[in-house]
Amino acid sequence: KRIVEWLAKDFQTAEGVDLMKDKQALQRLTEAAEKAKMELSSTASTSISLPFITATADGPKHIDTSLTKAKFEELCDDLIARCKVPVQNALRDAKLELSDMDEVILVGGSTRIPAVRALVKELTGKEPNMSVNPDEVVALGAAVQAGVLGGEVSDIVLLDVTPLSLGLETLGGVMTKLIMRNTTLPTSKSEVFSTAADGQTSVEINVLQGEREFVKDNKSLGNFRLDGIPSAPRGVPQIEVKFDIDANGILSVSAADKGTGKVADIKITGASTLSEDEVEKMVKDAEAFASEDAAKRDAVDTKNSADSMCYQTEKQMTELGDKIPEDVKEKVNAKLADLRAAIEADDLEGMKTKQEALQQEVMAMGQAMYQGGDGGAPPGADAGAGAGPGAGAGAPDDVIDAEFSSDK
Repeated sequence: KRIVEWLAKDFQTAEGVDLMKDKQALQRLTEAAEKAKMELSSTASTSISLPFITATADGPKHIDTSLTKAKFEELCDDLIARCKVPVQNALRDAKLELSDMDEVILVGGSTRIPAVRALVKELTGKEPNMSVNPDEVVALGAAVQAGVLGGEVSDIVLLDVTPLSLGLETLGGVMTKLIMRNTTLPTSKSEVFSTAADGQTSVEINVLQGEREFVKDNKSLGNFRLDGIPSAPRGVPQIEVKFDIDANGILSVSAADKGTGKVADIKITGASTLSEDEVEKMVKDAEAFASEDAAKRDAVDTKNSADSMCYQTEKQMTELGDKIPEDVKEKVNAKLADLRAAIEADDLEGMKTKQEALQQEVMAMGQAMYQGGDGGAPPGADAGAGAGPGAGAGAPDDVIDAEFSSDK
């Protein structure tokens, strides 16, 4: 394309005719440019001759010029430089150092360009392995993978990875990631979640793929519903969600209520069908909006945490009742009202400072009760107080501080 643009620009300067608007001339330019590019892989200069490329009132016009390897590399300099980023990203994603590489195999016809090969050597410090035809590398690799999957090849292991992170929707429209991008397949990961409302008897599992922080910015792969959860206060039910991807890239997601043993699941076969361009776009979007997404995620997490603390504090005060000294109760209620007001006003900084202030009063409440000799359970020892939803009595330490909403 760069050679075509260069030829067309020179011709327009000399003859005043734009060949880019002439489909037939453009086709001839493209064919000549492709031929020149191939010849420059093995020669220092090539001739480009296109007689009767077009005609004007002055008669037929021709192109007869030469293109040197140096000029070609100058035309493509920025394109060649762009090759650095994918190499660096691949090493970073694979958590490898340059010293970990045994061989560098080139893929695609354009890697025959001497400047590309020179760049590879500059980046890796290794001479590219030229023993495999770059036009056939992908086909050969696919054939080996087919042999592995078919059981015909057993002495080679080809490891595939997840192109994007996988997770599910939790309270506030955020995506909670379970399997991170570039995880080697097969893989499995599970986490324990809880409910977002008192008496919630079902949860909707929305399976997501992507790198952004919010559901709306990622791709939904499918959803299913787990019903029959016993009615209980928010944060008490324990729902174990498990993501499992096999060697073929098939994703299975299940949700099991630990209390009843009830299970719901879904199998997704299209989790790896995104094109390379789509995956790259999603990754670039995540990088471009990282700061903005992080700020929004912090706002949602702060509000969820503040709301949870209010709920757990109110619940604990109700349970402890008269065991709490009146002066202590008044202080806690005052801080509780301040935090509720900050939540209502959607004041992020206010929520953070008021939550901290309430936490101090809750701790003082526990201390006062022990000093009073009542022997009651201190605040924070009951179901989830100060620990966020999902950390109910007897719950394991790995219960995730995130809730499912039943509102869909």
